[in-house]
Amino acid sequence: MGSSEPSLEDLLQDKKRVRNPFVPVGALITAGVLTAGLISFRQGNSRLGQKLMRARVVVQGATVALMVGTAYYYEQNPWGSR
Repeated sequence: MGSSEPSLEDLLQDKKRVRNPFVPVGALITAGVLTAGLISFRQGNSRLGQKLMRARVVVQGATVALMVGTAYYYEQNPWGSR
């Protein structure tokens, strides 16, 4: 096929992938706090479970902020062109 349009593989090779090592760590911490909170609720300790769920929201928000901050730092706007 003599198409002049670049293939998807060609476009993906040009895109440099940026990795922030804190993002997977944040995701693991989020999952751990979520699991601990669910276990606390199941055991009947609703006060501790509620605190852990609030902590999960904070950790999850920090992880999302890291992802967005990394994208902007490397000038890769995740919402389209500038």
